[in-house]
Amino acid sequence: MIPIKTSNEMKSMRKACRLSALILADVAAQVAPGMTTGDLDAYAAQRMRELGVKSAFLGYGGFPGYTCISLNEEVVHGIPGSRVINSGDIVSIDLGVETEGFIGDNAITVLVGTIAPETEHLCHVCRESLMAGIDAARAGKRVGDIGHAVQKVAEAAGFGVVRDYCGHGVGRRLHEDPQIPNFGKGGSGALLKSGMTLAIEPMINQGTFRIDVMPDGWTVKTHDRKPSAHFEHTVLIVSDGPAEILTHP
Repeated sequence: MIPIKTSNEMKSMRKACRLSALILADVAAQVAPGMTTGDLDAYAAQRMRELGVKSAFLGYGGFPGYTCISLNEEVVHGIPGSRVINSGDIVSIDLGVETEGFIGDNAITVLVGTIAPETEHLCHVCRESLMAGIDAARAGKRVGDIGHAVQKVAEAAGFGVVRDYCGHGVGRRLHEDPQIPNFGKGGSGALLKSGMTLAIEPMINQGTFRIDVMPDGWTVKTHDRKPSAHFEHTVLIVSDGPAEILTHP
């Protein structure tokens, strides 16, 4: 069953999402050449402690970081560590926090220094596909409408939409029903209802949609090792009109 949040649960979701977005914005602002992904993760951990929230990722399925930080050809689930960030890189930061028993989840791809034009365009299109997916997330529509909207924007630009990972419901647990693929047929899938909270997160590749999972069991890379971008918001389905974006900083 897809959880429907009560008014009190919505208040807690709004708080978790607001703090998650604030911390993500703070971490993104720290990105600079010469830093390591581990430096960014340590800063995120510091901000979580300061704001009195817990990482939703640390220890989840054994994941060792407070955040997922993925560079360039890494799609998602990059483990923070000694990898150095350089000018020309793109850095995808995926961050979720828990407070009052609820989770806010969001992601952004940060451009560092001078970026190749096609890679900059990839990031722009990924963000636009996210907003198209959010616009399609309305009461009375279906999950497939979200994925169809994302896919239409991404593939019109000639980019690949990752099939193996998707968005999801979020609330008391990091991953709730429904799964939200970033591709699909409009009018298909579960019916969207007011009170649902969803994490919509396009992962868009410059080349093929195919991916490889690295030997660490977490890091996902594009099969052709071309860049990948990732943007995510947690949204609330409302009774009328477009979904409310909960993860605005």
